[in-house]
Amino acid sequence: MKKLTLLLLTVCLLTSFKAKELTWVAIGDSITYLNDHKDETQNRLTRGYLTQVTEKLPNIHYINKGYNGWTSGGIADSFDKLNIPKGDIYTIFLGTNDWWQGRPIGTIDDYKNNAGNNTIYGSFRIILDKIKALNPDAKIILMTPLQRVDFVYLFDKNNNAHGSYRDNKGQTLEAVANAIASIGKLENIPVDDLYHDSDFTLDKLVKFKRVKDQSGQYADLPYPKFIDVPFNPATDDYPYPKEAIDLTYDGLHPSDKGCAIIAKSVVKIMKKF
Repeated sequence: MKKLTLLLLTVCLLTSFKAKELTWVAIGDSITYLNDHKDETQNRLTRGYLTQVTEKLPNIHYINKGYNGWTSGGIADSFDKLNIPKGDIYTIFLGTNDWWQGRPIGTIDDYKNNAGNNTIYGSFRIILDKIKALNPDAKIILMTPLQRVDFVYLFDKNNNAHGSYRDNKGQTLEAVANAIASIGKLENIPVDDLYHDSDFTLDKLVKFKRVKDQSGQYADLPYPKFIDVPFNPATDDYPYPKEAIDLTYDGLHPSDKGCAIIAKSVVKIMKKF
């Protein structure tokens, strides 16, 4: 009888300490999307940040709501059509495409006054209001965009963009990151400030970019030596062979190594929930 009582007590204790099963809805752009579409990375990515987070926190189950090339404006405009479900935790990882497409950041007043979907601040207000309507008790994490060097798409070299070392249409990517961080501060929402993460500096994103020097010979140049060295998508080889991969595999999208850094910081926040 004593053994049975002890066994029942042990089972009860183990059950009581079992972590609650939680649903995590990850809203984002291609960095989130690619977690479950590794063929679109030529399998340069094998373990995205969503996968790596749930490996560390097995009681959390993710739903991937990442969309290639989308901005906060696109998500805000289409939120109801995207079938974003009720969750226990939401992450919002957007901003890099807003910056490249030249969407105005606006001011914190656009957020406070719910001024509409014409600025990044306004878009985030719409997204956060939609999430709160789905689940007022949900935990939310805002994630700032990563720094980026020159991006060249694996499947189309004509799809390329300069890095965040230079502004675009009068705005810096850092200003976008700071805007997102300011929303977190205003709303008392945790911010995973990846832009200012010392592990994600520009010199660590790729080992080199393969470009032609003045003699027409290929040279493997590290950052920042490749800045302003011409790249001709019609004639030049893809500038990031596999041996160039570091924290990103194409200058923008994180590799497994880069996703490990993202996952570590997300896990640190989620453990506090």
